[in-house]
Order: sequence, then C-alpha cells, then structure tokens
Amino acid sequence: MKPWIAYSLVRLGLFGAALGLLLLLSVQWLIAAILATVISMAVAYIGFAGLRDQVARDLAARRARGSVDPDAGDEDAAAEDSALDGHPAPPPGGTPREP
Repeated sequence: MKPWIAYSLVRLGLFGAALGLLLLLSVQWLIAAILATVISMAVAYIGFAGLRDQVARDLAARRARGSVDPDAGDEDAAAEDSALDGHPAPPPGGTPREP
C-alpha cells in the first residue's frame, strides 16, 4: 500500500474515533468535530512520524522524477507569452518567426 494512502486512512480513523468518543460523551457536534480534528492532528503528528516521513520521501521521489517530457512546459509557456504579447505563437520545436 502506498504510504500516503496508509497515512490518510490512519488520520481518518483517528478523526472518526475521536469524533465518535466525543459524541458519545454528549459534546455538541460542532465542538466535537473541532476537538476531534485537533486531537487527531496531535496524535498523528506525535505517534505516526515514521509514516509521515515515508509520505514525504515518496513525494520527494515523485517530484525528482519530473515530467515525462521535460520540454512540454516550454511550448506552453511560449504560447502563453505570445498570446499575452499579441504575437502569434512560435511553431512547436522550431525557432520563433520573424515579424
């Protein structure tokens, strides 16, 4: 299972357990939801640091891999710049046209 899915399920489970307990104690639902959020955040921050670090490493690895086509953003940026400047967009993969 991917780390972000496991961490999300743990966080949702903690929230649900805290909310259920607070509602059983007859706390008003809005106050119970706010308290359950704070409780689940604190418990997850303290108790699940290792899982949170795995999520961070996974996200860093995905970001380091980059996009499939590293030049794809350049064409989009050129088309956007030319549209904003009122000039026709340069052909993809070619050099800009002379006016």
